[in-house]
Amino acid sequence: MSNNKKIEGKIGVQSDNMFPIIKKFLYSDNEIFLREIVSNAVDATQKLRTLSSKGEYTGELGDLRVEVKIDGDKLIISDSGVGMTAEEIDKYINQIAISGAEEFVEKHKDDAASIIGHFGLGFYSAFMVSKEVEIYTQSYDESEPSMRWRCKGDPEFVLEEAEKRPRGTDVILHIDEDSKEFLDKLRIRTLLEKYCRFLPVPIVFGKQTEWKDGAEVETDKDLVINETHPLWTRTPSDLKDEDYQHFYQMLYPMSDEPLFWIHLNIDYPFNLTGILYFPQVKSNLDLQKNKIQLFSNQVFVTDNVEGIVPEFLGLLHGVLDSPDIPLNVSRSYLQSDNNVKKISSYITRKVADKLSEIFKEDRKTYEEKWPALDLFVKYGMLSEEKFYDRAEQFVLLQDSEDKLYTLDEYRTLISGEQTDKEGNVVYLYAVDSEQQYAYIKDAKNKGYNVLLLRGPLDIHFISMLEQKVAQSRFVRVDSDTLDNLIPKERDKQDEVEVTPEEEALLISLFDQQLPSQSDSQMLSVQASHQGKDAKPLIVVQSEYMRRMKDMAQMQPGMQMYGAMPDSYVLKLNLDNPTIRGIAVVFNNNASAEEEKKLRGDKKGYQARMEAIQQQLNDEGLDDATKATLKKDKEETQAKIAELNASINELYKNFGDDHAVIAQLIDLGLLSSGLLKGEALDTFVTRSMKMLKN
Repeated sequence: MSNNKKIEGKIGVQSDNMFPIIKKFLYSDNEIFLREIVSNAVDATQKLRTLSSKGEYTGELGDLRVEVKIDGDKLIISDSGVGMTAEEIDKYINQIAISGAEEFVEKHKDDAASIIGHFGLGFYSAFMVSKEVEIYTQSYDESEPSMRWRCKGDPEFVLEEAEKRPRGTDVILHIDEDSKEFLDKLRIRTLLEKYCRFLPVPIVFGKQTEWKDGAEVETDKDLVINETHPLWTRTPSDLKDEDYQHFYQMLYPMSDEPLFWIHLNIDYPFNLTGILYFPQVKSNLDLQKNKIQLFSNQVFVTDNVEGIVPEFLGLLHGVLDSPDIPLNVSRSYLQSDNNVKKISSYITRKVADKLSEIFKEDRKTYEEKWPALDLFVKYGMLSEEKFYDRAEQFVLLQDSEDKLYTLDEYRTLISGEQTDKEGNVVYLYAVDSEQQYAYIKDAKNKGYNVLLLRGPLDIHFISMLEQKVAQSRFVRVDSDTLDNLIPKERDKQDEVEVTPEEEALLISLFDQQLPSQSDSQMLSVQASHQGKDAKPLIVVQSEYMRRMKDMAQMQPGMQMYGAMPDSYVLKLNLDNPTIRGIAVVFNNNASAEEEKKLRGDKKGYQARMEAIQQQLNDEGLDDATKATLKKDKEETQAKIAELNASINELYKNFGDDHAVIAQLIDLGLLSSGLLKGEALDTFVTRSMKMLKN
């Protein structure tokens, strides 16, 4: 092409509305244009290095860098890479194979990256922010003329020879009026640091600054945005712990030092490098996802690695770099690509290997770090079957004395004492060693061990173990009496003989002294044989209902359980002399005679009720007789209700006169952490009064 010869034409697309598509649908992600243009410049530079290494280019490489600068209303990205000939411009810029664009874009209009990646529109993303784009380029082949290409955001372009320039390419973006933000130095620097921080070619953006005489002034030193040889590209054997820790602080300033890290480096059957860090977790609030940064050949892609790593590994921090994952990664790509699936499995295995290695080689250090690893490991076991198979060897259980055990070690520890009469090994657990102190102490006194399970995933974790580990049950230590939690063959001779009438009496006396019920909390009374040395009573809560309520807080679709009140049961110990003594006192009280009379009357009315009902069952009754019987039935029912009320009133009055019943109830509630506010104050006042007496 001779000087001043100019070519005008149309970009080779099958859809003339490509540019409106870019403008309309990609606008929300318009910042990615800078990543695309700078990445192209880096590619051009790397290609020149390759040609030089192969002897296909023998000229001086010079200072290989990419420069980004703002000039008035223009943003210019310059490189000194391979450049392009007129034929290459026509091939790589003017010819874009787009078919079925409208349908595709309508389907993916909310995913700019997907569109760009699908159509190879990296360069054309510049038109998201530009009213005109120029390319000024010189091929590394000095015999080729310098070329200038111009386009104003429509299919029309101009390609012409230009004044001779040095090797490389300038991409000149004439920024549109509605994209002036990309002429702001801080905005461009922020984007360069986000997308180009670790590119393999120096990215220069202006000069470094310093404070002088109270003002920020430019120095003569170039401001290089990126680290061209980031840690994950280097050989692990050449690195020290300090290098990894320094890199972590670079990625996450102001963070605590990581627990440990994994350096990934594999080139078959896929390419993957990176460093994954285990962060220190002090509370559940510290668990933040989207802390892993994904790169493709050192170009930042995203910090949302969902689909690339298993969900539980999203709790880790660090970087992953794989050229097998495209710059413009999309959800549909991740779901279908085999390499991505292999990468996910590989990372899971490497993480499990690292944890297993630390556990086996330095268990003391592993146990010290367990509080920060607990949630992560259990989350992995719950969500990944392959990880469970490995992690069951190094997941730890902590007991109430803060001792740590593997699953096998703990089962061996408790299988002797804590095997029930059905052959099930029963794992007792608590969630609060202070609040459940009394229950834990009683269990220890019986020779049992109690686990501490207080993590947010522990309810799901123990449910999983019950399914995975044969003949095992997990029960909270305050969910029933110990004899019921770990039922064994009992010697009936150890039980005190109590008649059904006495048991019913005791339940009724305590029932009438229960605190007022509420919509959020209910309390009922039961009685059982618990042994002469056991406490007079305990307050328990059903294991099943508690688990359902706990799960309802984390799982949608279980709100029904979450809305149900907390139901507690006050279990009287029929073998305890204090409890039996209450029945004795009542039976020696004048109230006993009154109760006997009322119960006799009630029994008579109940017999009458049965007789009336038998008559009503006769289908041959006339209407008048039936009406008379129904009226008689209603009156009898009312009389029974009246007698029940009188009996309950008698029980209540007895309890009011014998404060020991209310005192025992409050002691049970207090030991389970349920006595609060006014009820606690009443208990204290009553206790002081009883001490005086």
